[in-house]
Amino acid sequence: MVVETSIDPQASNARAGTQMQRLLRMAEVRPPLRTAVVHPVDALSLKGAVEAARCGLIEPILIGPIGRIRAAAEAAGLDLGGLEVIDVEHSHRAAAQACEMAARGQVAAIMKGALHTDELLEAVVSSRSGLRTDRRMSHVFVLDVPSYPRPLLVSDAALNIAPDLATKRDIVQNAIDCAHAMDIPEPRVAILSAVETVNAKMVSTLDAAALCKMADRGQIVGGLLDGPLAFDNAISVEAAEAKGIRSEVAGRADILIVPDIESGNMLAKQLYYLANAQSAGLVMGARVPIMLTSRSDPEALRLASCALAILVSQHRPAKYQR
Repeated sequence: MVVETSIDPQASNARAGTQMQRLLRMAEVRPPLRTAVVHPVDALSLKGAVEAARCGLIEPILIGPIGRIRAAAEAAGLDLGGLEVIDVEHSHRAAAQACEMAARGQVAAIMKGALHTDELLEAVVSSRSGLRTDRRMSHVFVLDVPSYPRPLLVSDAALNIAPDLATKRDIVQNAIDCAHAMDIPEPRVAILSAVETVNAKMVSTLDAAALCKMADRGQIVGGLLDGPLAFDNAISVEAAEAKGIRSEVAGRADILIVPDIESGNMLAKQLYYLANAQSAGLVMGARVPIMLTSRSDPEALRLASCALAILVSQHRPAKYQR
């Protein structure tokens, strides 16, 4: 079950000197990522893949009905010369083909085209796909909020509806691995709730406390965890100090772990609409990164997601104890 991950940001281009630009600069020195583009049969999704190829970020393999792909290219005035196209009859088959190629090592990433997110992920999570790992898959937003001095990762706001403790452990580890790929060596992870104290009647506070202890025992590695923390205590030093919270994480979080998909989705949308945030994002936890770009995403943010996929694909995930 997924929730649509894209909302039109107020800004249509990556601002100079922003975290999105930083991602692009980090990726531009790497070779292009061979990427299966699933069902790019409309002008917007096809243009995104072609532009990413032009910028040297991906080497796209377009998978879908070849007649519709060519019609979309003609409508958008795009030249598909030199691009590989695999002709399949419909979107279900395109998703399955992309997974098969990824499992065989023929592509290193998957990009969503003009099909529903749940249709693509149904193929990815299938036991036949060959893409599942011992991790639960989760989505990570990388947000550039103008008023915040560092990248802000939010998870999971798109995939796992009401994650239990074991799933939250994987969500946290996936987000830490994403931060590592972005050259954030020891990200500060805030486990969010409505309050900053453990309350037996609030499951999110119990999970937060358990996750912190799991990090102490090596079940989560590579980051500094604290929680439960309310949102203000996680991102504002002043708010944390006013509450008397002594923590290496409070007020300086790099990663925000939300209690459930509803709170995460609302948080992400608020940052988009009220704080002029820009974003990239990936599904983590599969054998290859998966870009859930939307047809309505501005071009610069599509490119930032491609850059993030390059960094993640070349990063070795952390190992933790089961």
